[in-house]
Amino acid sequence: MAPKSSSSAKEKLIGEEEEVLQAVILADSFNKRFKPLTTHKPRCLLPICNAPLLDWTFESLALAGVQEIFVICRSHADLVKAAIKNSKWSKPNAGLKIVPIVTAKETFSPGDAMRDIYTHGIITSDFVLVTGDLVSNVRIDEVVRQHKERRKTNKDAIMTMVVKESGAMHRTRSRGDSAVFVLDAETSECLHYEAVTGYPPKKYASIPREILAEHPEVEIRNDLIDCSIDVCSVEVPSLFQDNFDYGDLRRDFVHGILTSDLLMKNIYCYIAKEGYAARVKDTRSYDSVSKDILSRWTFPLVPDDNHPGGHSYEHLRGNKYIAKDNSVVLSRTCKIGNNTLIGSKSQIADNAQISASVLGQRCIIGAGSIIRNSYLFEGVVIGANCVIEHSIIGADVQIREGGRVAKGCLIADGVSLGPQARLSPFERLSKRRQEESDGDDEDENDEGGADGEDAEADDGEDGDDEDEGEEEDEDSELEEVEANQDPEALAKLGEGTNAIIWPPPTVDDDEEVDELENPDNQRLMRIGDEALDLVLSDPGSVTSSESESESDSDEYDELYGVSNASSSATSLPLSVPTNLVAQADSAAITEFQNEVTQSLERAFAEDHSVDNAAVELKTLRMASNVPLRRVREAVVAAIVNRIKIVEGGNVPQRKEIATVIDRWGGLIDKIGGVDAVETVEVLQAHCASSDRLPLFGQILAALYQDDIVEEDDIRSWHAMPSSQGEDVKSTSLRDNFKKCWNFDEQESDDESSEEEETKVTAKVEVEEESEEESDSDDSEAEAKEPPAATAAAAAPTGAGPPPSTSGGSKGKAESEGSDEDEEDEDEDEDESEEANEAPAATTSIAKDQGLLPPNTTEGKSKHESEESEDDDEDEDEDDDEEGEEDEEEEDSDEQVGDHKRSNDSGKP
Repeated sequence: MAPKSSSSAKEKLIGEEEEVLQAVILADSFNKRFKPLTTHKPRCLLPICNAPLLDWTFESLALAGVQEIFVICRSHADLVKAAIKNSKWSKPNAGLKIVPIVTAKETFSPGDAMRDIYTHGIITSDFVLVTGDLVSNVRIDEVVRQHKERRKTNKDAIMTMVVKESGAMHRTRSRGDSAVFVLDAETSECLHYEAVTGYPPKKYASIPREILAEHPEVEIRNDLIDCSIDVCSVEVPSLFQDNFDYGDLRRDFVHGILTSDLLMKNIYCYIAKEGYAARVKDTRSYDSVSKDILSRWTFPLVPDDNHPGGHSYEHLRGNKYIAKDNSVVLSRTCKIGNNTLIGSKSQIADNAQISASVLGQRCIIGAGSIIRNSYLFEGVVIGANCVIEHSIIGADVQIREGGRVAKGCLIADGVSLGPQARLSPFERLSKRRQEESDGDDEDENDEGGADGEDAEADDGEDGDDEDEGEEEDEDSELEEVEANQDPEALAKLGEGTNAIIWPPPTVDDDEEVDELENPDNQRLMRIGDEALDLVLSDPGSVTSSESESESDSDEYDELYGVSNASSSATSLPLSVPTNLVAQADSAAITEFQNEVTQSLERAFAEDHSVDNAAVELKTLRMASNVPLRRVREAVVAAIVNRIKIVEGGNVPQRKEIATVIDRWGGLIDKIGGVDAVETVEVLQAHCASSDRLPLFGQILAALYQDDIVEEDDIRSWHAMPSSQGEDVKSTSLRDNFKKCWNFDEQESDDESSEEEETKVTAKVEVEEESEEESDSDDSEAEAKEPPAATAAAAAPTGAGPPPSTSGGSKGKAESEGSDEDEEDEDEDEDESEEANEAPAATTSIAKDQGLLPPNTTEGKSKHESEESEDDDEDEDEDDDEEGEEDEEEEDSDEQVGDHKRSNDSGKP
């Protein structure tokens, strides 16, 4: 029995070895989107929330149960290996085995890296493939389990891609690089993949007919974020080796596998319902992922717990993170906004403002300076009265007093700017090459020997050769940049600067450039650039980035009152700091509104309950300390924007509105307070300034039907001067406010031609019948009309529906009326028209809800005319028509009030 026991133990050990989960990290980015920040270090070592991106990737893989990691690197391989050695993951008890692999010098794409993996022969089983800029808390082990189960029955299932659903405006969704996935509805097999670039806009996707013929049900998805997490079979590297055309993992490999008639391989998608995963593949996503980390979407990977850099932070209300070692010095008068992280040993001076930004260790912020939506690496020194917004500032940068850094700027390590420096939007700066070479020589003398000893013997010589070649390439690039400097542009950087300005990316007419790396498409992926001119322009036109930057620069100078930004002696007016404080407050409100929008987008996409969505909004409001009206504005705007504009008439549009309001309308009253009049005000303001203006009356009717607003609330709003746009300065916007105020006319304009024809026909019938009533008595007609006008004038206009009266009682009132002059008759008719304005608006709501048919008033008039035929046979034709108009408005109001009371217990 003993040998048998030994044999089973060996089998168990073999099984455990097979269960070791391997991962491959592609540390190189293979693009220049972060230049010049990545001139002397790889992107994977750039800090995000004060920890290198590579450490965030290690944390994500360790959280998912990965046990062995191969880091594939070519660019700055020595720096990558040193970072791995100095990280906590190199310790024996870390639970991870990390092996750096230096690739060949000719590695210029992910496909080349995969071919190098095949050459090294390091992969022995199914493995996880990620990039070195991943931040994720998704449980990859579940994806691996499904992949292995699928492989047992289908050996051709070579890859499973992890994707996640998102809204169209999700901030981690790339505007310049997305894709269309065609999936089998039952198995989630990816049948077709088509890359989509943001510019020029792509409106159509080409799907092979064979897919639609072979699969009875498919899903065509453009709402999926590619997490760049792939579970691959062991044969994937060999497929790259067999096909040298495969360069990009998605556009070449995945697309090539799915369109090949020879390989006959299958690729599947795993749609993650929970968790967070995103790549930092450009400066825009750097901003988005940083804000997601600070907003705790990456939990448990958050700054105050499990921080990859080993730092310790205190989490305060409003997602503020301050280093716990008591080394941070904050002035009493400084202001720290929401979603802000401040590293240890940093100092914030008097009246300085930091909002939605990250400060590295040992940063110094001068008095009166403002840092907004920006990211400062360690050792940055900012002088007094500086403004930095939507920019990334490298380590040890110095910006002297009065400096202005506009949105979208990238400043590399060690740059020094003079006093009153002015940076135009989207400028890129780095240090002069001569000063860099001096500093590099000193570093090599101090640290050169240590790295050589740590490098592996077989890769050491190749790595040295590659580093030398890489340095030569960088030196030649810097030399070219330095040789083409504009003296006037350098003068804007202040006296004593050591910076050079990188030119904006351009493409020659005869140069072939990947559409993804096209400069105009790259604008959609850079920090601070909304690129509205690209979105609104013709798809085939070419827009210059330089002209956009120049216009932004002019607006920036005009904003701060700077008449000549090129003069280094330009002084800052004393009134500017006050304006800057107001701008900072406005920016905080804007940031809150963006947070609310993102929260609602997730609630819509993930189908949260109304209660859960309300709890999150309350939390955001308390953290940001904003008025309740701001939350109501954001909620109403999000719900209204979710309503699709449906073609084909009012009926399908009403159904669409009712569907959205029934599902999400209750959220308006659960955000912390109920104010129906304010809800109508907010709805009017949003519709008046958007393309939802024609839907205002129907949306208001849906809110009325769901008891979110009542009739009294609508009357109160209608009586307010602001509802007519009296406080609005813009003429066009004021006209839109008035259109909403006269929403009964708005609704009548939207009626279909069929309903209009029906109304005309009914009116003609009424006129014909009135003409046949030729025997009415004139004296009796005059006695009849004044009580009708008086009854209409007595109808309440401020609150509640008018009292209900029957036809019989009305006839009685008419018979008891006394004769009056025609002048009194005219006065009473004017009073009745004024009194009936508000009920007329309510009648429109009732018609819109279907409470009154289109011909209700005409039908009522016909009935009354038949009733009066017995008593008033000789009535004058003109007087009869005036009496009918008063009675139509009065009876419509009666029906609205009666129906509203009858529906208090439950509406149809």
